[in-house]
This record gives sequence, C-alpha cells and structure tokens, in this order.
Amino acid sequence: MKTITFITSDNDIIETQANFGSLMELAVKNKVKGIDGDCGGVCSCATCHVHVNQEFWNAVGGPSELESDMLEFDDNVSDYSRLSCQLKVSQVPDGLILKVAK
Repeated sequence: MKTITFITSDNDIIETQANFGSLMELAVKNKVKGIDGDCGGVCSCATCHVHVNQEFWNAVGGPSELESDMLEFDDNVSDYSRLSCQLKVSQVPDGLILKVAK
C-alpha cells in the first residue's frame, strides 16, 4: 500500500492510500478539490493537472509527448507538471507529494 499526498490550491492536505490505478482515479475517489478527470483518464482534458514535489521528480519522470502537448493548453504549467491520469500508483514512489494545479 502506497501513501500519496495531494495538496490542494487551498493548501488542504489530503493523504490517500492505494495499490493500483491512476493517481487521477485516486484523487477523484478521495474528492481532492481541483482534480476533475473529465476525460476519464485518456489524456485529453488536463483537468487532473498536478505539480510533482521536486524531491520526487526524478523518480516520477517527465511527461510523454502526448501529455506534454495536452499540458501546453493549461495556464499554470511548471517544470514539474504532470497529468495525474498518466501516473500509475504502481509506478510512483511511496510517500509521493503532489500539488494540485490551479
């Protein structure tokens, strides 16, 4: 079981736990404010934009070309931006911290 922490734009800290699925699914299940997942996780809406805590960036890695293209449409992109629908619980480190994009 991995612990994933989401920090909302209101600085609410939501600690979640999961073994499988995407981080977008985990966020929606736990009602993380700011994560909508409108497209259902097929990388076509960017309503699940998060900023990976810099400490975890190398372990998580950067976005794919398709994901980067989708992020270009968002206003609050940083060097640590990812779409949480493209991050699988099984592929991220335990203790990961994500800030929900505004």
